[in-house]
Amino acid sequence: MPQSTPPSVSLVIPVYNEEENVAESYRELTDVLTGARYIYELIFVDDGSKDRTVENLQKVSANDQAVRIIQFRRNFGQTAAMAAGLEHSRYDIVVTLDGDLQNDPHEIPLMVEKLQEGYDLVAGWRKNRQDKFLSRKLPSKIANWVISRSTRVQLHDYGCTLKVMTSEIAKGIRLYGEMHRFIPALADELGARIAEVPVNHRARKYGKSKYGISRTVRVILDLLTVKFLLGFSKRPIHLFGPMGLLSGGLGMLLLCFMTYERMFLHMPMGNRPLLALSVMLVLIGMQFLVFGLLAEVLARTYYESQDKKIYTIRRIFEHPSVTKAPSINKVVDYAPRFGADLNVLRAENRSYSEL
Repeated sequence: MPQSTPPSVSLVIPVYNEEENVAESYRELTDVLTGARYIYELIFVDDGSKDRTVENLQKVSANDQAVRIIQFRRNFGQTAAMAAGLEHSRYDIVVTLDGDLQNDPHEIPLMVEKLQEGYDLVAGWRKNRQDKFLSRKLPSKIANWVISRSTRVQLHDYGCTLKVMTSEIAKGIRLYGEMHRFIPALADELGARIAEVPVNHRARKYGKSKYGISRTVRVILDLLTVKFLLGFSKRPIHLFGPMGLLSGGLGMLLLCFMTYERMFLHMPMGNRPLLALSVMLVLIGMQFLVFGLLAEVLARTYYESQDKKIYTIRRIFEHPSVTKAPSINKVVDYAPRFGADLNVLRAENRSYSEL
């Protein structure tokens, strides 16, 4: 019975000032992936470290062709490091994890097996998280609750970097700001099937965490951005339009009411604060409608200028006998029949008989 092809896996590991951790992280990852008989590559993305992180990585992996180190010119943040790693990944399955040894690499084979059950993304859940409660666990619990209620993806742990996903999803996600923690929500927008599994989480052995409670404000702001992108990026008028109609309609009703009082009850209008409020509501309503229309124009420009689709296709099923349309390359290959320069054909070692 023929053996099945082993999974091919790209590991993306963002690191920043982790000189004490990278060598051990490399050895542990190599042991796990070799034991699992994976075809793999390790992509370490150095986010502008100021210590010997890169030097230590180069020393420990000098003879390993499976290792690539992407070094940033300066510190751009974990989201940028994650985006660079995803962009440079080459294999069918992409795994992301931290380089501080807190994510347990022995969970990777189990998560890959879960992915192969038909999922597009498997997220880790640090069920027994080994971090301080007030500075790390409490803000994380609040953030996870808010994010889960604000998106369609209900997860216990959005902040766990350990995730396994298909290359299709990894290449389709666009990350900005601090949006790496919203990868499951962004993947859901692409139509991904998502699962969450409990994973082992370990206490930090060396160095100190780069994250704290100060990131909460940035997470909230990015959540607003993600909520808008997921819900209204393709139809922004549906967000601004109702607000504009509500504000403008209320202002018009107040103006009509005051007009009635002035004409039939002979009450003065000019010195009433309600008049200023009514006019302001009408103007604000008009502004919301204009914002919505301008956002619609920008959305159309964004999609049409890049020929970007508003949908994603998982796969196409059709009968094998269906004739395929010629590809663009094939159409280009037909061009010499209609007057191509013979010198060009000779330079390409081609002839009319080959077309």
